[in-house]
Amino acid sequence: MTYDSGPRHPDYLPIEDHGIIGDLHTVALVGADGTIDWCCLPRFDAPAVFGALLDARIGGHFRVTARDAERTRQMYMPDSNVLLTRFLGRSSVAELYDFMVPDHPSFPGRRVRQIVRQVRVPRGRAVLEVCCRPAFDYARAPHSLTVTDHGAVFAAPRGALLLRSSVPLEPAGDGREVRATVTLDPGHTLELAAQWADVPAPPAPLDAHEAAGLLDDTLEYWDRWVRNSQYRGRYRESVERSALALKLLVHQPTGALVAAPTTSLPESPDGGSRNWDYRYTWIRDAAFTLYALMRLGFTEEAAAFIDWLHQRCVEAPPGSGLHVLYGVDGRADLPETVLDHLGGYRGARPVRIGNAAARQTQLDLHGELMDSVYLYDKHGEPLSYELWEALARQLEWLEKHWEDPDDGIWETRGGPRRFTYSALMTWVAFERALRIARHRGMPAPVERWRDNAAEAYRFVQERCWSPELGAYCQSAGSRTLDASLLVMPLVKFSGPRDPRFLSTVRRIEEHLVSDSLVRRYRTDGADGVPGDEGTFNLCSFWYVEALARAGRVGEARYIFEKMLTHSSHLGLYAEEIGPAGEALGNFPQAFTHLALISAATNLDRALTAHHGAPAARRCGG
Repeated sequence: MTYDSGPRHPDYLPIEDHGIIGDLHTVALVGADGTIDWCCLPRFDAPAVFGALLDARIGGHFRVTARDAERTRQMYMPDSNVLLTRFLGRSSVAELYDFMVPDHPSFPGRRVRQIVRQVRVPRGRAVLEVCCRPAFDYARAPHSLTVTDHGAVFAAPRGALLLRSSVPLEPAGDGREVRATVTLDPGHTLELAAQWADVPAPPAPLDAHEAAGLLDDTLEYWDRWVRNSQYRGRYRESVERSALALKLLVHQPTGALVAAPTTSLPESPDGGSRNWDYRYTWIRDAAFTLYALMRLGFTEEAAAFIDWLHQRCVEAPPGSGLHVLYGVDGRADLPETVLDHLGGYRGARPVRIGNAAARQTQLDLHGELMDSVYLYDKHGEPLSYELWEALARQLEWLEKHWEDPDDGIWETRGGPRRFTYSALMTWVAFERALRIARHRGMPAPVERWRDNAAEAYRFVQERCWSPELGAYCQSAGSRTLDASLLVMPLVKFSGPRDPRFLSTVRRIEEHLVSDSLVRRYRTDGADGVPGDEGTFNLCSFWYVEALARAGRVGEARYIFEKMLTHSSHLGLYAEEIGPAGEALGNFPQAFTHLALISAATNLDRALTAHHGAPAARRCGG
């Protein structure tokens, strides 16, 4: 199936033309045209209720638009995840405030999780059009509609959507959607709120006073949260927007962090089959995210994830390693299914739910895990004895299996291999465990761990280095370059100016870097997935950090600031960038934002060492 980003697909906004709002259980994507075209309720990995992003015809949506608007603009309210969409017309301006009330103890009595939409008109007279058409269970489940005095009830076999409204709603279409046309003058408002319910119930009244109170509370929550950031560098706006995006990907009840809130947004410029479900918690991604948030001072999220991780280690059967990924509730059974009835984003198919990578072996996750645990023990709270014992059991499993072929960080489907990155992260796992044992005096088989670390180190240097190519390669004995190896100095495996590492960087620049953007590897079919893909944002930020550490600070700054121009208008990133600068892959992606934070903090440090601290901004007057 081909993919066309041109005018033949007017029903699909570009991926990057979306903002996100969330309540720490799930998120909703809000298009620049005022349409919510993706939302899974009641949590990230639940079935979609609004899914027009993956099928504009049957997927379901919740649209608020201004009839006479000639253009729209979007922004986040300062230091928040409250999204403002402005509809600009010649004679009027309408402003749509979209937010979800966070699930947090600071909101006593307001624990009902809902999407709140309020429209205000600062100038002229605006005609607003509302359409709400859910499509339960990825448009597989039918629903009934009941319109009431205060809104509407959409009832499906396994749940209901209650739509509260400050204006009358009318059934429309085939009787499964509601619409309203409202004329607003300055000083008047429109309020809408959609909430999930396990069983249908009449919607409660909604007025401007309640909506304004919820908005104020939500703004206060986000402002208070972001003030905990300890980052004061040159790139504060981008770093804090990345932190706010990462926070939206945290599942508050469990502490799990999802890789992205969407599924099956294509990674290939031509559609292809590189469409995956990212609404789950990868141990690797979550560990990296933990590291990024801790660097900024957000220790509450780190502690919650450590608790979640402890449970996964305890639940692992004796003699078994951790799974690659889990549902936010800790379940490991995530069968991959194709939804043939959905047309896909701009025709990109298949549409998948679940992820077969859950059955893979990815040895590297132990390295990222132990690195984040080491940092948490050092900068957060000391590890408990129970967690240490659970981690030691995982390392015992790794001792027996690290020399086995695996599927690698990129989750290739071309068969297991001895991936260099997996051996590198095996070294990290045992080296960080030794540091913790030494620092805390924890009981540990120190000699065995030291021997395993040494063996993994030698394997990378002796089996994964290609003298002919002058580079570390993707797997033992191969000649394939892999940008994941840019992390070597980041994890202290090599010095940033080590000759072998610098030679590897030069080969990557020759073969994988184009216009400062970095590909993971050459997609020649060896990974078991047909089709091409875009450049990989995570690798581009790793490249920035590698250059900064190697002393190429001017180049690193230039490339980093070019990368900032590839963000969306709201400072958000998908997984990849296409040849025309379009966003590709699931959106927004945690990996990209955590790498931005890491690159920014390290680049700041390098720039300060070269040029001194950034000058304070001066205010006129």
